Amino acid sequence: VVDENGSETQAGEPGEVVIRGYNIMRGYLDDPEQTAETIDQDGWLHTGDIGIMDSNGYLDITDRKKDMIITGGFNVYPAEVENSLMNHPEIAQIAIVGAPDERLGEIAVAFIVPAKQTDPTEADLINWAREHIANFKVPRQVIFVENLPTNASGKVLKFELRESINNSKQVD
Repeated sequence: VVDENGSETQAGEPGEVVIRGYNIMRGYLDDPEQTAETIDQDGWLHTGDIGIMDSNGYLDITDRKKDMIITGGFNVYPAEVENSLMNHPEIAQIAIVGAPDERLGEIAVAFIVPAKQTDPTEADLINWAREHIANFKVPRQVIFVENLPTNASGKVLKFELRESINNSKQVD
């Protein structure tokens, strides 16, 4: 697990999972550009997964690098924010995506499916989040939806949520 500079992270710190070995591919067939983006000069394959290695050497894969949001110079991992906010009793489902922001670069936007028979407000959820996670991780906007777009296996299609932001200019 390495940081942005390619240095190994300390136990408990998130970073990108990289792998190397005789059983790892040498590259993409007829695609040297993609190979160069994925495999570094030392032969490490950059998986695009964000993980945390514990002190016993166990790896927990927590997110995808492409989903990471950089806001005001801080890295925000959507899965971490989603897991924290799922503890709110008025949230049935949540997906966090990044949206462009002139001042911060990106901001976190929460797409929330409210729990049945609840009527949460954006202000209430943001205030609750401020009490439970670091301020830079708090979503700057909440968009309430009836359901989240998913693929056949139930995985949330975050690219569709990003597209909906870009197409509708819903972000303040």
